[in-house]
Amino acid sequence: MTDFLLGLFIGNHENINDPDVRKQIGSFAGWVGIVLNIILVAGKVLAGIVSGSVAVIADGLNNLMDAVGSVITLIGFKLANKKADKEHPFGHGRYEYIAGLAVAVLVLLVGIELGKTGIEKIINPAAVDFGLLTLIILVISVILKLLMGLFAKNLGHRIKSPALIAVSADSRNDAIATSAVLITALITRFAGINLDGWASLGVAIFIVYNGISLIKETISPILGESPSDELVGYITEKIKSNECVIGIHDLIIHDYGPGKQYASAHVELSGDIDSLTGHDVLDKIEKDFLENDNIHLVIHFDPINSDKT
Repeated sequence: MTDFLLGLFIGNHENINDPDVRKQIGSFAGWVGIVLNIILVAGKVLAGIVSGSVAVIADGLNNLMDAVGSVITLIGFKLANKKADKEHPFGHGRYEYIAGLAVAVLVLLVGIELGKTGIEKIINPAAVDFGLLTLIILVISVILKLLMGLFAKNLGHRIKSPALIAVSADSRNDAIATSAVLITALITRFAGINLDGWASLGVAIFIVYNGISLIKETISPILGESPSDELVGYITEKIKSNECVIGIHDLIIHDYGPGKQYASAHVELSGDIDSLTGHDVLDKIEKDFLENDNIHLVIHFDPINSDKT
């Protein structure tokens, strides 16, 4: 289904190494999130007003924050795609990490506000009336949020976007939170026990916990985390696959945003190879990484005595 939708709206969507294609996919995901979340906001706020449930209204406002988060994601992709300039010679790719962090902080703030509302509702409970319309809206919301989470997760992993992965986790959490509200509504409707305030507080605690987790996950690449063993292994093995390469050492990788990796390495070639031939070998390796992996690789030529290999 994801490939079908991308095929409808984005040409050459499989070429994810193309910055323009990657930006289009990120923007498409952002607009899908905005439209669907606004629909959920309208439905839940209406249901909350009709039923008198603060938990349902709070859940709807949570979706409103999701729509705002999608706007932030759109802005992040747009800024991250800006060309390098004098002040930012390695580009603006880290804007996408900042967008992911902004979404995570937004999730945390929403959770805190919902917690306040829930406590107030526990202290001063009010009668609620969960009708069939409210229950239907909540069920549809859970299903839609699960689908949105899978959609964002698929695209996030496909284009290696921490912002979309954060949105995916938030959608999953929303589905769980709405499920809790739905269970509360069923208990209230059929057992006559008013747990609306407690449901709102429980949802808030869950959102706060996941907001903190998302902040930890998104702030790590901004601070400069170690490259994955998978990436290190891939670069090392690809360089060593060249028949002229004897060894590689001092590999350093810098991450300036998804799809914007810069690396340097010392590559050992036989001392019997003249400098022009050696330079040509390494130049071809660098071009291969840039064209096929979008990795800007700079290699230092280390000639070694072949008799010692």
